[in-house]
Amino acid sequence: MIDKEKFHVLNYVKKEEYSGSMDGMRYMLKKKEKEDGVKLEVIIWPEPFCYAKTEEAKKQRREFELTTEGVAQAAEWLNQQYMEQRPLWELSKTTVKV
Repeated sequence: MIDKEKFHVLNYVKKEEYSGSMDGMRYMLKKKEKEDGVKLEVIIWPEPFCYAKTEEAKKQRREFELTTEGVAQAAEWLNQQYMEQRPLWELSKTTVKV
């Protein structure tokens, strides 16, 4: 699980994409320019492949404010998705489709 008290990625995400994984669930946080301002886009997908090699249908996205509070909300969402979809993440660790 992500400890939102120690998840300080805001300054990094303002410049680069940030990615990680958590027991079968991969994730990426990135800055997204929109008409109504800059947002924090969070994407999750099952292992084993990287973002570029994973089909779009397997990716789930959510947007937050690009602020410290938005990063904390993103961490909460990541933890929630990890728990709610745990069977998918467990299955992805054992299944490799080439």
